[in-house]
Amino acid sequence: MSYGAGSSRQSSPATRSLLSQSQTPRFNEFWHSFDGVWISPLEMLSGRASHSETACHSRSFYGTLRRHTLSFPIVAVLGGPMPFAHNVMPMLLLVTGAAATASCSKVPDRPVTGSQQLEESSQQLVWDSTPAMKRTPAEQVYVNEREQMVAVQLASRDIVEQRVLDAMNQVPRHEFVPAAIRHLAYNDSPLPIGHQQTISQPYIVALMTQLVEPQPHMKALDIGTGSGYQAAVLAELVKNVYSIEIVEPLAKEARERLQVLGYKDITIRHGDGYQGWKSEAPFDIIIVAAAPDHVPQPLVDQLAPEGKMVIPVGKHFQNLLVIEKHKDGSVVQKRVAPVAFVPMTGEAQR
Repeated sequence: MSYGAGSSRQSSPATRSLLSQSQTPRFNEFWHSFDGVWISPLEMLSGRASHSETACHSRSFYGTLRRHTLSFPIVAVLGGPMPFAHNVMPMLLLVTGAAATASCSKVPDRPVTGSQQLEESSQQLVWDSTPAMKRTPAEQVYVNEREQMVAVQLASRDIVEQRVLDAMNQVPRHEFVPAAIRHLAYNDSPLPIGHQQTISQPYIVALMTQLVEPQPHMKALDIGTGSGYQAAVLAELVKNVYSIEIVEPLAKEARERLQVLGYKDITIRHGDGYQGWKSEAPFDIIIVAAAPDHVPQPLVDQLAPEGKMVIPVGKHFQNLLVIEKHKDGSVVQKRVAPVAFVPMTGEAQR
C-alpha cells in the first residue's frame, strides 16, 4: 500500500497494543481539555456549536466550554482576570461564559468484552496493511471513521492540499490515544493523553501541517511530541522528522509506539523544545504544539532559509502564527487564527 512521498512507514505486526498501557486520562484539568482547538471569532460571540446524540464536541471555543459542567467563573479557571484592553473579544467571551453552567451527556462506550479487547489489541496495529475484505469489523469501523473525519472535518473546511488530506487519512489516529477513549479518536475535538497533555483536534493538526507546505525532501522539527500523532503525519510528507517532548514518559511511549507502527525516519528525544535541536538544524519546517508567550529565538535561528514555522503564541488566548524566513535571513510573520493550546513549559515560563 502506498504511504505517500517521503514516507518510510512499514507495517509491522504486533501482539499487543502499546496504548493499552498508557496512563488513563483524567479530566480534572479544564485547560488541557481543549488544547489544539481552532476558535472561530463568530462562534466565540454566538456560542454556536455542533452536537450529536453520540458525541459532544465542537470546533468552537464556547462549544468546548459547553462540554463541561461549570459552577465557577471561567476567569478563575484560566488563571486570573485579564485587562479589558488586552483583547475585547476574549473579554466578551469571558463575560458570557462566566455565568454559564452546562453539562454534556456521557458519550456511550462501545460494549467490548475482554476477548474482543484481546483480539483488537493483537490486530489493530496491522490493520493498515490488511486488504479491506479481510479487515475485522472493529478495524473497518476505524477506517470508516477516519475517512469521514477527512471528508467532513477537513476537506469540507479549508484543508485543500491533497497530500495533507492523504496523510491524515493514512495515519491511524486511534493508535495515538489511550485505549479508554479510543472510540473518541476521530471526533472533532482534542483528547487527553495523560500527564496533563492532549492530542490536538484533527483539524488543527491538518491546518498546521498545510501551513508549512511540506515537501518530500524536507527535514521537519516537531516541538511537543505528545503521543506522536503530529510526527506521524509529518513522516508521511517529508524525508526526516525530529521531535522533542519535555514530558519524559510521553517521549518514551511515543518512541515505542512509532517504532511498532513502522515509522523509521522519526527521531524523538526528551528535552525542552524552547531550545530546539541545534545539532540537527537547520529545519525546513518547524511545528510547535505548545504555546509560549513569545516566539522563541532559538527556533527562529534554526529555521532554514525559505523555511516556515507555525506556532501558537499567547497566554490565556493565543494566535496561530506562521513565521517565514527569507533567503536573506529576514523574517516575516502573519497571524492565521485564534487557537487554544497548552502552555509551553520549561524555559518558556522563566
